[in-house]
Amino acid sequence: MEPLYQQTHKHVHEIQSHMGRLETADKQALHLVENEIQASIDQIFSQLERLEILSSKEPPHKRQNAKLRVDQLKYDVQHLQTALRNFQHRRYAREQQERQREELLSRTFTTNVSPAPGRDQQKLGGWLELELRTLDSSSGG
Repeated sequence: MEPLYQQTHKHVHEIQSHMGRLETADKQALHLVENEIQASIDQIFSQLERLEILSSKEPPHKRQNAKLRVDQLKYDVQHLQTALRNFQHRRYAREQQERQREELLSRTFTTNVSPAPGRDQQKLGGWLELELRTLDSSSGG
């Protein structure tokens, strides 16, 4: 059990150091880095399953300590998994905001007032006529 535990523990620390690469990777390499980290996390989860079996086969006086060590590794890996998901979620939200921003920048805007067909146009004409009369009467003409 001890060699597998040490190997898994080392692997967890390697992933922790690789998490920093997520922040510095360019857009092209980002998905590759994410996939590498996820593959490593998946591999560690399978090693943890094996470690759980091995820890249950430890002698009674060592069993509790072995299970605690495995549980701590499991907690660390779950934390890494959550950190990766949070990073992916933030990246997705940032990319969506960028797409929306680009869409807004490329859109051509028009005025809110546009001639409406039929009755609405008559109302608009009547309103304009009333405004013109009001202007004429206030200007003394």
